[in-house]
Amino acid sequence: MKGKSLEEVNQSISTQNKTSLFRKVLAFFGPAYLISVGYMDPGNWATDIAGGSQFGYALLWVLLMSNIMALLLQSLSARLGIVTQLDLAQASRDTYSKFVNYILYFLAEIAIAACDLAEVLGMAIGINLLFGLPLIQGVMITVLDTFLLLFLINKGMRKMEAFIIALVAIIGVSFIFEMIFAQPELPKVLAGLIPSIPNETALYIAIGIIGATVMPHNLYLHSSLVQTRKFDRSDAGIKQALKYNFIDSAIALNLAFFVNAAILILAAATFYKNGMFEVAEIQDAYKFLQPYLGTQWAPILFAVALIAAGQSSTVTGTLAGQIIMEGYLNLRIQPWVRRIITRLIAIVPAVIVISVFGEGVTGKMLIFSQVILSLQLGFAIIPLIHFVSDKHKMKGFEISLPTKIAAWVIAAIIVSLNAKLVFDELQGWLESAEHPIILWLTAVPAAIGFLILLLYIVFNPFFRKATHRIVNHSPHNLALKFSKTPAYNKKNIAVSVDFSAADESALNNAFEMGGQEAHYTLIHVVETVGAMYYGGGIEDHETNIDKKLLEDYKIMLTEKGYHIETRLGFGKPDKVIPEIVNETPFDVLVMGTHGHTGFKDLLFGTTVNKVRHKINIPLFIVKN
Repeated sequence: MKGKSLEEVNQSISTQNKTSLFRKVLAFFGPAYLISVGYMDPGNWATDIAGGSQFGYALLWVLLMSNIMALLLQSLSARLGIVTQLDLAQASRDTYSKFVNYILYFLAEIAIAACDLAEVLGMAIGINLLFGLPLIQGVMITVLDTFLLLFLINKGMRKMEAFIIALVAIIGVSFIFEMIFAQPELPKVLAGLIPSIPNETALYIAIGIIGATVMPHNLYLHSSLVQTRKFDRSDAGIKQALKYNFIDSAIALNLAFFVNAAILILAAATFYKNGMFEVAEIQDAYKFLQPYLGTQWAPILFAVALIAAGQSSTVTGTLAGQIIMEGYLNLRIQPWVRRIITRLIAIVPAVIVISVFGEGVTGKMLIFSQVILSLQLGFAIIPLIHFVSDKHKMKGFEISLPTKIAAWVIAAIIVSLNAKLVFDELQGWLESAEHPIILWLTAVPAAIGFLILLLYIVFNPFFRKATHRIVNHSPHNLALKFSKTPAYNKKNIAVSVDFSAADESALNNAFEMGGQEAHYTLIHVVETVGAMYYGGGIEDHETNIDKKLLEDYKIMLTEKGYHIETRLGFGKPDKVIPEIVNETPFDVLVMGTHGHTGFKDLLFGTTVNKVRHKINIPLFIVKN
């Protein structure tokens, strides 16, 4: 059994049996809008404001080029997910060695942390501007949105998409009014679409704009979100899904381009025009909008849009983090733990830097975070191009030669710009450092190592023989090995299962106790937020998945000659399992453990120790 990406919402939205073309198209619309918020997150604001205030309209062409790049790359990501039913992280795990995958996972996590840093700072700045709270307090408040994703995803994918689209609409409407207030000069706007790089600083900001626009975590996210649609898996159905998702991407990303262009144009028409070339901080932009545009609504709409951008992008960043961890490591931890870890990775450096250097460095931090994203792009783009070019993986839906050439040109541009940036930065550090030997022993070897890894990823598929590995991408592993024994000591045996590797040991030990004559009851507890609140009345996607997995166990084991019943509980396992066990005359309860204690119990949860004190029959604990 191959695990599904974002399993709790996978194929949760049907696109079939729609009576009109409009309804068919509408059924596919949604994933790209969740992607688009990443293209207008607070990191984009910092790079766009810096670019507009320093160079006027001159870098508009970078935004346009980035948008074209983004549209092509996101369409490739969607193609991968639609055709292979794998997200980018799963496809990488399927292809590369464990060692390479661990490095790629580490780099992807750095990109997520950089993205989350931009979201944290952006929301904190928006709260500070609108309500006057100190920046440090605003940063700490952003922890509170940790549980927003849990709430939204439990309500269903459509409601989450509606929430995000509403925030995007707020951002879009705000900047329509900003453009009315700013009254930019149209001839100069059009001239800005002609490529030019005024100086080295402009190159740094241009790379930041590319990093802020073409975001690596969005490539992982899009390949997963398109799998939330259930459609006909025939060739015609796949072609239709590819077409409608491309339309979805084109509309959503062009909206994102409008927002980014509006921010840069606003900075150019307001600050550059008045000789204020050093406005790089979002706070400064907010402060000067009212006196230069002559209306108090300009800064208010600016702050409201900033909060909406930060809040919407934090939701999609969380989903991307989940996809990367599950795809590369085949590891699922409790969602709230994953969210807090991601948020703390962003908050801690933000608090430290603001405390040490003051609030005036937030703009530089935002731009730096976007450059980090850009540096990681090659490690996501190049595998993606290889995967969608693979005839075996794509089953006849591989990309055409012109598309392949365009994709490689984009990859070459991005990697070349990044290589120049890294070389220039290292050279500057070495020239200004008091003890350059430290850099020669740390930063230089790291840069060389990443270059070697990049070259390996580029050329490996051309030399690797076609080997088609089958990898289980889910902790829900039903490929269990069973041992039979004629021993028969117990008649009625309960076995707690959680669809992990621990089930194999638990079931085998139970069968050794009871043989094929005993009656076995498999117990599984759904422990989602909805299950804890609604109990048996919950009908979310994860409950349906767990029902299906439990039924699969029953069918598989019945075919092997065992007498199997199943019980599905809802809530906290340490409470529900004893209730089920104590109301039925079982002889023994068998539970498998994961062999972790202490800190890992906080990550994965612990049940055995609490259950053994609440049941009145023997508990047989099997260590995995």
